[in-house]
Amino acid sequence: EKEPVRYANLMYDRRVVRGNTYALQVIPMVCTQPNPLEIQKEREARKRALARKRAKEQMQCRTPEPVEGREHIHVQTELYLEEISERIIEVDMECQTDAFLDRPPTPLFTPAKTGKDVATQIEEGELFDFDIEVKPILEVLIGKTVEQALLEVMEEEELAQLWAHQRAYAELRNAELAEVQRLEEQDRRYREEKERRKLQHMQMLQKQKETTEKIAARAFAQRYLADLIPSVFNNLRESGFFYDPIERDIETEFFPWLMTEVEETLERKVLGRTMLDSLIRTVVEKRLDAFSHKPPSNQTKAPAEEPEPTVAAPQVASETGAADQPVTEKEETDQPVTEEQLSRHISFLSEESDQAGTEDFEIE
Repeated sequence: EKEPVRYANLMYDRRVVRGNTYALQVIPMVCTQPNPLEIQKEREARKRALARKRAKEQMQCRTPEPVEGREHIHVQTELYLEEISERIIEVDMECQTDAFLDRPPTPLFTPAKTGKDVATQIEEGELFDFDIEVKPILEVLIGKTVEQALLEVMEEEELAQLWAHQRAYAELRNAELAEVQRLEEQDRRYREEKERRKLQHMQMLQKQKETTEKIAARAFAQRYLADLIPSVFNNLRESGFFYDPIERDIETEFFPWLMTEVEETLERKVLGRTMLDSLIRTVVEKRLDAFSHKPPSNQTKAPAEEPEPTVAAPQVASETGAADQPVTEKEETDQPVTEEQLSRHISFLSEESDQAGTEDFEIE
């Protein structure tokens, strides 16, 4: 695949030589037939790059797709807002350069020869005799081999002796360690027994001390409390902690109930008296209003007759309140009421009201 031509700044193009020409980079001649291995490598690299790009895009958090009828727009979240235009300002610029001429590859540098070529011919048997020359080498090799074998045998025997010494030393050391452990264990048992005996002795002394203190405290308490208990009971009895249950029951239960009943009875009695006073006041006011009117002139000349008091009238008045009813005009005109009759009538009403109140109290 032919790559597209990219136009760039000439100042950064490597193909343009600037300054010293000694640093000129020789570009080899492009082969007409590309190497298939290089093409395969380029394809694999391109595939890996695409795979990495797809994986990176999949790993990035994307905004979910908009619902039907809506679309996403770009929103600026920076501190300084910038104007977003729908079309980016573009400017077309061109730069044309001459193509490089094809040139053959630069040959390898080969320095020129210096000096003269010289050759030497050696015939067989001129330098050395193999049988004679190889004898000391063989002696050395054999001697070294035998010496190394003897060294190895001596090393093996020495190692065997060392192992025997190590085994003996290990046995002796194990025996000594066992003895040391036995002695340490015996010492530990002696030490624990000593600590245990000391602790038992200290506990015994502590118990003896506590027993002595308890006996002394008990004797002191008995002597101190001999006169304290009677005085405490006397103070408690005087303060009211020891009481008679019957007397306490009467004070807490009977007396409050009795006082409540007496108060209710007195309240009812006061209420009856108040009602009686109101009735008497009402009757007196009505009688006073009835007697305050002057009789007509034609009836004043008629002889005054003695009124005949009836017994049934006050009874009816006390029970049904008939005393509150005004007297008819004929009775008022024919029989005028005197002050004596009015006072007797009022005293009779008061007696009956008192009697009725006492009967109510007895019934309740």
